[in-house]
Amino acid sequence: MDMRVKEFFAKSEMLDYAVLRPLSHLNVCWELIWDGQNYVDEEDTFSGVLIRLIDRMSSASPPKKYHENEDILAESVVASLGWGIEKVGRRWEGADYVSILEQGSIGNAVNQDELFLATTGRVVAAINHGQHRFDDMEEGHQTILAAALSILVFCEVVER
Repeated sequence: MDMRVKEFFAKSEMLDYAVLRPLSHLNVCWELIWDGQNYVDEEDTFSGVLIRLIDRMSSASPPKKYHENEDILAESVVASLGWGIEKVGRRWEGADYVSILEQGSIGNAVNQDELFLATTGRVVAAINHGQHRFDDMEEGHQTILAAALSILVFCEVVER
């Protein structure tokens, strides 16, 4: 277990707002409670789903190039939805990147696994680049990471 991953999310002031609040249309109880050592798995909230997701990430082997896992989602959006997006250099252009991740994942368990691996890779990459806490991440990377986590929580709640 990579404790750095768990510590990355520990005692965050922003995690619940960034990850669970966007799902408040499904559950109005989106705030996380820190008990001094861990987040509390509260009944009738998505906290337990997020806690288990963080635990899974801390036990997973992150990909060396997480963007390749995200590319699979983008290619799926092109193939299945016919989106006119294209990769220019290292970026996908033609649609909002969060929308690409969302549409590439929802309803597709294999792609959800790819998003999980990419998300784990994003966390480890942040840590390896000196961003040791979610709250201290560079804003653009934090936005994408939070969206990916929201998508994974949504998929877990709605689809599995």
